Amino acid sequence: MIERRDVFQAIADPTRRIIIIKLSQGPLNITQIGEDLDISKQAIAKHIKILKECGMIVMNQKGREQVCEAQLTQLDEVTDWVTQSRKLWNQRFEKLDQFLASAKK
Repeated sequence: MIERRDVFQAIADPTRRIIIIKLSQGPLNITQIGEDLDISKQAIAKHIKILKECGMIVMNQKGREQVCEAQLTQLDEVTDWVTQSRKLWNQRFEKLDQFLASAKK
């Protein structure tokens, strides 16, 4: 069975979040992505593969190099989810506040 990847898997890992932040500044190759990370090129390639499967990055050939480019519009899905969750929890807390206020009387 093929595992479905989504933006939430992309941002679930701290290393992938760092890679996304780096790529938000502009396209980079794998060597440039790994400059400040204390992990192997193989591990970086694995994270890049997952980010690509999640639709967070695209790979472009520039000469002999593979260059990664961020696709940040995918983060809109996270923003929408957070907004909806915030509304739901605010409603629940308002109901709880009302219940507690009526219980004090």
